[in-house]
Amino acid sequence: MTDSGWKKPRRVSVLVDNDSWILPYAQRLVDEIGADGDEGRLVRRAEDLPEGDVAFLLGCVRVVPGQVLERNHSNLVVHASALPKGRGFSPVTWQILEGATTIPFCLFEAVGEVDAGPVIYRDAINLVGNETYAEWRHLLGEKALELCRRFLDEESRPAGTEQRGQPTFHPRRTPRDSRLNPYRTIAEQFDLLRVADPERYPAYFDHRGRRFTLVLRPDDRPNSDEDECS
Repeated sequence: MTDSGWKKPRRVSVLVDNDSWILPYAQRLVDEIGADGDEGRLVRRAEDLPEGDVAFLLGCVRVVPGQVLERNHSNLVVHASALPKGRGFSPVTWQILEGATTIPFCLFEAVGEVDAGPVIYRDAINLVGNETYAEWRHLLGEKALELCRRFLDEESRPAGTEQRGQPTFHPRRTPRDSRLNPYRTIAEQFDLLRVADPERYPAYFDHRGRRFTLVLRPDDRPNSDEDECS
């Protein structure tokens, strides 16, 4: 599509094609786009993307067809890995399980091949290493919004840089990946507890003929271990 310029009001769509955790952040982005003088729209199906200037594809699980990408001048994806390393599914989960405390981010242009487009921005977040699922997800959502707003705040449309190097790929996670070993310590499996979705894919273990689930919640009360139990 021919560039229609970079002056407001620009037509900006935010696509989330599933019931992703990022939906509230996507709605915030749409609201902020409108408040800043552009036309923002939340879209839930790729085929419903309208023609426009920018489309942000957040948390999408389906490949957007090329003819749909042609409707917007810029089609942008936020991915939490140092592309071309870590393409594919659940990149933050896999990195936390590998012991990473610095999580790289890329804002890149969507192309026909998954996670292969030119990178516009590279950034990162730092983790302490004790964040629960909800806490590190929140950091991801905030960084995604920051990169999208940064793109829109540029005085002219930013260009990307082609990815270089040998790509690596993360596989899709399944409920079985949240399985704990009851004979290993909590400390040994702490990161697995941190990355297990407590609602959809909670950490679990099988023991004495039954299945049990565990949910990790922080307890930051001072001296909570000294309270009396009734």
